[in-house]
Amino acid sequence: MRLSEPRIPPLGEQEWTQEQREMLTRAQPAAAVLNVFRTLVRHTDLYKRWLPFGHQILFQSTLPPREREILILRVGHLCDAGYEFHHHTTLGKQAGLTDEDIRAIQEGAGAARWGDLERLLLCAVDELHHDAFIGDATWQGLASRYTTNQLIDLVFTVGQYTMVSMALNSFGVQLEAQKTS
Repeated sequence: MRLSEPRIPPLGEQEWTQEQREMLTRAQPAAAVLNVFRTLVRHTDLYKRWLPFGHQILFQSTLPPREREILILRVGHLCDAGYEFHHHTTLGKQAGLTDEDIRAIQEGAGAARWGDLERLLLCAVDELHHDAFIGDATWQGLASRYTTNQLIDLVFTVGQYTMVSMALNSFGVQLEAQKTS
């Protein structure tokens, strides 16, 4: 985490308007609403428009979940976005990534464990992160494996999670307090 406390604190449940409550609890109980959503919902109009896009990228992507999570975790690592990396470590494991895979994502395309596809994915993230452009060799390798829709999803996934990482870092969104039983 870059900041030890939020610059923009998440809204507590008692602060939610009825509209915010409906948006935040549509798919989960209030206690399960993550700090990222409790923070971004402060800008209700933006939140209403951003959430469907984020949902498209995370849940409707044409990319296989494991490959999508490799992209997101690499973005989180490159952006030094502790909140993003933490939450997508869990999602990555659900998508089939191992602890060793997650460590290797931090190392990048040069990690010995990767096959050609994973190397291409990691190179694509690095190239987009550093140059806002996927180079010809990486593009050709990806294009030989992916459909046009998958290539579009790849670029938009990296872009979405770069933007979210910037917001999380700048707003100081903190990890949720661990529940003790």
